[in-house]
Amino acid sequence: MSDAKTYGPGVQKYVEEAKTLCRERDAQLALAKQWKFDTIAVHGLYSLEEAYKRNQGAIIEPLYLSTSQSYRDSDELEAALAYLIPTWCYTRIANPTTYYLEWALALLEGYRTGGDTSCCVTASGMAAIAQSIDPFLVKQKDGEKINFVSCIQVYGGTFQLFNIRRGQERGIDVRWVVHPEDIESWKARIDENTRFVYMEAPSNPQQSFCDIKAVADLAHQWGIPFIVDATCATPALMRPIAHGADIVVHSLTKSITAGGMAIGGALISRRPITTKIVNDHPLFKASFAEYVKFLPYRDNGPAASPVNAMFALNDLRTLRSRMDLVSRNCQTVAEWLKTQSKVYQVDYLGLPGDRLHGLAKGYMKLVDSDDGAGLPLNRYGHLMSFRVDGPPANARKVFDGFKMIYRATDLGRIKSVATIPAISTHQQQGEEARRMADVPPQLIRLCVGAEDPSDVIADLEQALKAL
Repeated sequence: MSDAKTYGPGVQKYVEEAKTLCRERDAQLALAKQWKFDTIAVHGLYSLEEAYKRNQGAIIEPLYLSTSQSYRDSDELEAALAYLIPTWCYTRIANPTTYYLEWALALLEGYRTGGDTSCCVTASGMAAIAQSIDPFLVKQKDGEKINFVSCIQVYGGTFQLFNIRRGQERGIDVRWVVHPEDIESWKARIDENTRFVYMEAPSNPQQSFCDIKAVADLAHQWGIPFIVDATCATPALMRPIAHGADIVVHSLTKSITAGGMAIGGALISRRPITTKIVNDHPLFKASFAEYVKFLPYRDNGPAASPVNAMFALNDLRTLRSRMDLVSRNCQTVAEWLKTQSKVYQVDYLGLPGDRLHGLAKGYMKLVDSDDGAGLPLNRYGHLMSFRVDGPPANARKVFDGFKMIYRATDLGRIKSVATIPAISTHQQQGEEARRMADVPPQLIRLCVGAEDPSDVIADLEQALKAL
């Protein structure tokens, strides 16, 4: 950030005006932090005062479709482009609608964590992942051999980004952890050249998990950040920052924007993060998501569309109740599938027999819930997978027989959706990598929606009869 004292009196005038605006925002932020999760999801930082003063009393946050902001004079333009005052100069850099979404997500991901958070919204989940890792992959000296450590149970696009784009194309060593629930597997792969560790929890599609606090503590012992993709959990079920994670990424396209009408991503960081990267910018450690937004994001251009941000913001308002509903539905469906002779394995963290159930139970809890004894309710999300007995052709028969469940690569929808990852989301990964990640061709990924679970079960039952 520039020093305002080096600018003329006209610029100083706008800086003083901006200080008043920032004080109003900070006061609203302090108020929002006192609210419960649902209230934050509904209101975010959009206050009554802001509605009356700046948006003609609009109850819902306005959708700003303008590409750019006009300034009152050259002094305000200079102050804005020097980042001395809040600005919406260009929607590639910032936009009021996107701003409302960013603050709501930062507050929800930081809810009851005891610390502060910041957020940068992107055009997609993959853009959020790329923006979250690239600042740590800058070589600090010539000839430096750097690496990062990740669970191999990640979304297929994430695998391609790590393995091809950063590994093969840029020569960065990607070290895969096959058993992320085993802390020794992480310890064996981290060294002085490791820049960050990365986990997807729960993973898509095989429901992998790890001891988040233990991995965060390990990463911090090495002075590096722990990044968690919590797309399938959402802050309604798990907030990794509360357990030590430094950065959380989401594909907003999925669980948060359940209506299926928008693409988006988000990067939320704790303030400050742990890192040993030398970077002179004051926000790099202090508020990583803001650093990304001001610099790499500005230069790389992965900006979210304001329309998509508005769809995400609107769906976000009912996140907790919706995740409760689809989690309960998925639990019911998973328990039924477990009884079916033509299904040889069901992967769902909510099943007591799942090998990672006990680990996930300590982390996945419906926020602000009460089981009647003062304890939160465990909820395990909408995503599960099941493996059809016999050759891969059997899984295709079942899949092709669905009459209500949609066949698509999407997930997190209000409608139930299924895919066969080995021939879709994880096809490019290759057979050996799919084997390591435990994604066999017999596996069908099912994301259970808000339908009555008996109707989802009926569709599965008639499809299984094809065998």
